[in-house]
Amino acid sequence: MAACVLSPVKTEAQILHNSMLEEDPNDNSATNEEEKIKPRWGPYHKGAKELASLYSRGKRTQEIVCVCICITLMVVNLYFMAVHFKFEKVTSIFLVALAGIFTADFASGLLPVLGKNFIRPFREHHIDPTSITRHDFIETNGDNFMLTIPGLTYMTWNFCSQSNEEVQSNYYWFAYLYLLALFVALTNQIHKWSHTYFGLPRWVTILQDLHIILPKRHHRIHHVAPHETYFCITTGWLNLPLEKLRFWTALECLIELVTGCRPRADDFKWAQKRE
Repeated sequence: MAACVLSPVKTEAQILHNSMLEEDPNDNSATNEEEKIKPRWGPYHKGAKELASLYSRGKRTQEIVCVCICITLMVVNLYFMAVHFKFEKVTSIFLVALAGIFTADFASGLLPVLGKNFIRPFREHHIDPTSITRHDFIETNGDNFMLTIPGLTYMTWNFCSQSNEEVQSNYYWFAYLYLLALFVALTNQIHKWSHTYFGLPRWVTILQDLHIILPKRHHRIHHVAPHETYFCITTGWLNLPLEKLRFWTALECLIELVTGCRPRADDFKWAQKRE
């Protein structure tokens, strides 16, 4: 029973055969002529090039604004959290903060269904997994920072408008929201690190090795075509439990039943653009 529960979702052979070798993004290890001329993955894939070209100047401006606002609100709320901190609450604060991290991990699996701002990078990423390593801080994190702004604004408003007693009664809720916002904001940066094989700071590789943030080997399972598993990309803690529960399969069946849209049909369309 234990072996069944802990068994891998994909075998090592499946991973090697159906995913791009990220150590070789230019496909120099291609074993047949077609892969050399019309690569299945990587930055020279036609679909990946087209998706990358859709990143506009207006989108860049929006991301810069969102990053600046988010960082400002993070600093302001951290100050208020420190001012109202009570040491006797530290255990409970840790538990609700941990719940915030779990929520962020679960939410990271849902990002592609939130709108086209997230779909374009995910489509590009599935065809060229190393594209994210060539994005700078703004392009990597802009959309996720944007997502946290409403929650962080709500926190700032409450800290400024509530009495000390009211803040104390809501402090656990604020701790949950803050860690949720922090890990949602950092999700794509963590995701980028999981695809970066060289030059990472030692503290990042330690966090990956301890599985506090998404490890490379764990996330590689998601990049086995057709990318139908291990969607959570913040810590990856929920990937195996959700897979064993067949959560994503059930959700995809429900979406297809309601909308008539087949899962990853758009992914396949872009992947076919090889000429």
